[in-house]
Amino acid sequence: MRNVDIGVLRAPQIKFDLIGNFASDVPFLEKENTVSVAEGSLCLNGVACSSINFQPQDTDSLFVLHDVVIGVGFHWQRRENQTFRGALLFIIEDGEVRAVNRLPVEDYLESVISSEMSATSSMEFLKAHTVISRSWLYAQLARRKRVEQGVLGWENKEEIVRWYAREDHTLFDFCADDHCQRYQGITRAVNPNVARAVRETCDIVLMYDGEVCDARFSKCCGGVTERFSACWENEDYGYLQAFRDAPGNEPLPDLTTEEGAREWLENVPSSYCSTDDQKVLSQILNGYDRETNDFYRWKVEYSQDELSALLSERSGIDFGKVIDLQPVERAASGRIVRLRVVGSKRTVTVGKELEIRRWLSKSHLYSSAFVVDTFHEGNSVRFRLKGAGWGHGVGLCQIGAAMMGEKGCSYSQILEHYYPGALLEKIDASKEYF
Repeated sequence: MRNVDIGVLRAPQIKFDLIGNFASDVPFLEKENTVSVAEGSLCLNGVACSSINFQPQDTDSLFVLHDVVIGVGFHWQRRENQTFRGALLFIIEDGEVRAVNRLPVEDYLESVISSEMSATSSMEFLKAHTVISRSWLYAQLARRKRVEQGVLGWENKEEIVRWYAREDHTLFDFCADDHCQRYQGITRAVNPNVARAVRETCDIVLMYDGEVCDARFSKCCGGVTERFSACWENEDYGYLQAFRDAPGNEPLPDLTTEEGAREWLENVPSSYCSTDDQKVLSQILNGYDRETNDFYRWKVEYSQDELSALLSERSGIDFGKVIDLQPVERAASGRIVRLRVVGSKRTVTVGKELEIRRWLSKSHLYSSAFVVDTFHEGNSVRFRLKGAGWGHGVGLCQIGAAMMGEKGCSYSQILEHYYPGALLEKIDASKEYF
């Protein structure tokens, strides 16, 4: 079975505990161990080491990492101790210590499914998410060979367009946070249904035109899914399209215009992900995700001073007083992919959707599907953003898919809905063709 390396935590020093039997070429006699970096070398409990890794000698051996940061940069960011199975490796990354967990793909997926949502949702939803998480993993391993790494886009005095690739990890395969897929070891892998979902879909992936699908997903599409090119490279895939997240073949309204977007965003159309069913939401959202309860339609307001300070801080650009926010280009779901920020000192157009969300929030704006209203307050202006959805909206909508599972849809029907034209196939994961 193929192994993957997951970069869990990076810090000046990392504390960890070993539970059970581990083999290593370094001494680890302390109950609580600490790894740090000194003069360019790893140090275990203050002793310099050329390398540090611990290999479990049985399936019952575990390790604990202290103060793991989850939700990096998002409004739910926090620290917690997490427990893991598999091997523990320490490397140096940008002058700090990085803890890496090496484990089999299928074991990794058990944690991902439990970490991405509560494990108590319907079996069909768990199976659907297992398949797309597995597909995404193998697609990223393949993409790494052909896609430039890191932040992509272009920049000049008038325009900044950026998108963020997941191929920028060069010392390990994937990180453990939302940048890739949430992975929190066995901290939340407590439901046997998750193990069953992984086991019963073992090595099954989505395929399209002979390639494993880059099966993207987000928390809530807001009623309309989005194309790949609205968020990342200027290319599209037949299985990642924009359509109504609703039963039947309801037509997709034209949300690329300001009039169409406003009519859509200021109303609450019926969709799979338009729900306040607390039973379902409690099944698919972890505790910190449920701190956000206005994911389908939401509002954010800023005074002119607040918005000017926020944009200066988040973009590094002195706009002076922000005068206006002007959508320049909307994608098929109504998400803004290019937004003009008009200031008293400077005007800049920003894109794509994630960079817009980064600029307009101290963490991340829920989505870039919003309209802007301005109100005069004396000699100043107040800005109100009215939006929809939580995330980029490409591929599977987790809230919508969970509702489909509750309504009796099979996992293949869920995947057919969100990835039209893609086929379920069992692959030989032992082959090195990814």
